[in-house]
Amino acid sequence: MEKNITLAAGMDLSGGFADFFATIGLTGAGLVTKGVAAVIAVIAVRMFLQISSDPKAAMRKGGMGVGALFVAVILALYGGTLFSTVTKNPPATAPTAPAAPKG
Repeated sequence: MEKNITLAAGMDLSGGFADFFATIGLTGAGLVTKGVAAVIAVIAVRMFLQISSDPKAAMRKGGMGVGALFVAVILALYGGTLFSTVTKNPPATAPTAPAAPKG
């Protein structure tokens, strides 16, 4: 008594990567932000793996690793919001200074 159960509707991904990233909710800028955060996280993990037995050097590298990991997490969580304020084009009407009085 087998029944076919459809868990999700079929999706047309013929547009390539643009369609795929739209399904998971990432835009090009969001993908770049997550990629940068992942690279920073890998650098932080590498810092942790290179900690030596010298306590002073270990504290220094460990602190830098924790800081880099913190930056990676914040960038992954809030990177879209942080970079959404950056615009590519200047505003359509730029403010102008008032004319100087004559006389």
